[in-house]
Amino acid sequence: MKLTSMSKLQLMGETMSVTDIFKSDLFKGKNVFITGGGSGINLGIAHSFASLGANIAICGRTEEKLAKAADQLKSHGIEVFYDTADVRDADRLKDVVDKSAEVLGSIDVLVAAAAGNFLCMANKMSTNAFKSVIDIDLLGSFNACSAAFPHLKASKGNIIFISAGMSYMPYTAQCHVGAAKAGIDNLMKNLALEWGRYGIRSNSIVPGPIAGTEGVSRLAPGEMAEKFSHLIPLGRMGDKAEIGNVAVFLASPLASYITGSVVVVDGGQNLPGSGGFTHLVSQMMKGS
Repeated sequence: MKLTSMSKLQLMGETMSVTDIFKSDLFKGKNVFITGGGSGINLGIAHSFASLGANIAICGRTEEKLAKAADQLKSHGIEVFYDTADVRDADRLKDVVDKSAEVLGSIDVLVAAAAGNFLCMANKMSTNAFKSVIDIDLLGSFNACSAAFPHLKASKGNIIFISAGMSYMPYTAQCHVGAAKAGIDNLMKNLALEWGRYGIRSNSIVPGPIAGTEGVSRLAPGEMAEKFSHLIPLGRMGDKAEIGNVAVFLASPLASYITGSVVVVDGGQNLPGSGGFTHLVSQMMKGS
């Protein structure tokens, strides 16, 4: 199969396919449901699972984006289901989750990844703006887990949440995201505690800045992206596949005793703190 940037990773300075590390049929017969799966990191995760044989179900608010993503995913030779759903609408999301399980046969992995973000200082943020991110990120994640629970119980599946460094470190102009992601990580741990008895594992991934995503274009537009890269100990932004690789590992038998964990995949970005980001954002806001 021809390799794409989404199916490659960096290892000891060499570009390798994820299938060089994992068996190409590792997830054959397994079904992965991804909220917000039509683009960005979430679509990258879908490609990583698909390249290892998993069937993919994705949902999001824009049918055109989902259809385009589904066409890409079908190139892996797997079955793809998609339908529109706003994760804030619990009833609609449950309908889509149930339909995907009926079409594909099961849900073995849930990736709760739908998210919203923007730069805004707390004193200038409206209640509705704050609530919007809480509802998409935190409430949406709960809605997805609640809808998927009976299917995950049946498959003894696992849940992967997409968190952020803001969950454990304050970032300027990101109070809404910090509150939402801190809630997600706590929700993840509670579900690991409560649902472990059903064989369901629950973990979070904390991505750093990932090149070519809407998140980076919003938080580090233009020249700011290059300046931001210099603040990362590894000296570069991440690739979507590098998040997908960790998601694949967490869902694999290699991680069968890992639950309730927050896995940071950020090139060391958060090690020096958020001061560099604050300085760059302050510069950008002064110029706007």
